[in-house]
Amino acid sequence: MREPGCIAIDGPAGAGKSTIGEHLARRLGYLYCDTGAMYRAVAWLALHEGLDLNDGPALGALAERSEVAISKPQIADGRQYTVTVHGHDITWEIRSPQIGRAVSAISGHPQVRSILIAQQRVIGHQGQIVMVGRDIGSVVMPDADLKIYLTASLQERARRRYLEMLERMGEHNPALPSLQEVMDDVERRDATDKRNMQPAKDAIIIETDNLNIEQVLDMICRYVEGNK
Repeated sequence: MREPGCIAIDGPAGAGKSTIGEHLARRLGYLYCDTGAMYRAVAWLALHEGLDLNDGPALGALAERSEVAISKPQIADGRQYTVTVHGHDITWEIRSPQIGRAVSAISGHPQVRSILIAQQRVIGHQGQIVMVGRDIGSVVMPDADLKIYLTASLQERARRRYLEMLERMGEHNPALPSLQEVMDDVERRDATDKRNMQPAKDAIIIETDNLNIEQVLDMICRYVEGNK
């Protein structure tokens, strides 16, 4: 029987989607695509060009002409992938708190979403891919072979996000936000993105608070086996 062509992994900020998606793709030999990086790249470009984040038509036009590319890691610095805009590597720049605050506003514009969703569907239909985002199973790839929705408590998601930033930025970096600031940001993003991150009706919901990476992967792989 055939392998699942597209595995969709959705969930709120800090639920572990990127980590699980990357590991799952590697385990299965699939392509890994973090669709959130596409929105972050447009957010980076919008801030770089000084655009009004409330101007949907202008941001849509920006998304349409942007040359955003996501590829396998090209530098061994802990990155999950390499993101470029017009050939410029912005992989780490798009993970900044500033971009995190801007991306929710940008992703809420229908003009931006329609363009990026169309691009994501083309990628998803190539097959043998793990796609990660907020609405892959419900909107982008409703025909995905397997739909997973990862979630965790606000406190746990904020803790994970903070530890990721601490490891990358260093304890004494003045730009490192506090755990409370990270929690406030995650909670704000939850409220802003609520309508765009509802699980698909046929999604398998996995609570990850008390599970480690390997346990989540093993659980998903059992569902992969069941979908063959």
